[in-house]
Amino acid sequence: MDHVEAGRYWEGNADAWTKLARAGYDTCRDAFNTPGFLAMLPDVKGLSGLDIGCGEGGNTRAVARRGARMAAVDISPTFVRHARAEEARDPLGIAYGVASAVELPFPDAAFDFATSFMCLMDLPETERALAEALRVLRPGGFLQFSITHPCFDTPYRRNVRGTDGRTYAVEVGGYFTPEHGRVSHWTFSAAPAEARAGLAPFKVPVFHRTLSDWVNLVVDAGFDIERAGEPRPDDETVKRVPSVQDAQVVAYFLHVRARKPVR
Repeated sequence: MDHVEAGRYWEGNADAWTKLARAGYDTCRDAFNTPGFLAMLPDVKGLSGLDIGCGEGGNTRAVARRGARMAAVDISPTFVRHARAEEARDPLGIAYGVASAVELPFPDAAFDFATSFMCLMDLPETERALAEALRVLRPGGFLQFSITHPCFDTPYRRNVRGTDGRTYAVEVGGYFTPEHGRVSHWTFSAAPAEARAGLAPFKVPVFHRTLSDWVNLVVDAGFDIERAGEPRPDDETVKRVPSVQDAQVVAYFLHVRARKPVR
């Protein structure tokens, strides 16, 4: 599977994903993943930024609200259509375009920084995507990205729950088993049946890599890793959104910030 075929799956997911995410059913994103990402993000006010794999644009808009001048791309035309419609409704100056992360339509050194929210683990040619991100950054610029945590998003995973229904452990297996395009079928578990009515489950290509794979990919691309994060919901968040309690037991997401050297 290449990025074009993977993109066709995301094009097929785009309408349902947008509808459910904007209705508030992407609870991990809204409750702690995106807030953790933004807490780690440096000051971007007045800087030019690129959001790679922007989806329906919700996270791009969060960065733009911090004062950045944003462009954004996604391989799915339907995602970009939804993002542009929201921009037309509530303008933040974001320029959206249809493009693959491995073929960015921008000149060298065009941006001060780049973000990528939960995208890079969903395409097979990650090394090409990282090379493209490096290319479009000015020297000294940074890429900050989030992915599912490779140590805990494994080919086998099972929540172990107590009699109270709360997760107290997570079983994982197959960590060292590479995956190159197995298609996983799922939807947002927080979405009730009536919200999912008429919507097909998402079809998501899986490309599993180990933690060391990811570190080496970033370093081999030419970046200097400067910070990492593993967001988790606090107790107050779990009281408000009980469905994310299991993310207090193991890290579900990994955040990385890497800098393009000035040299």
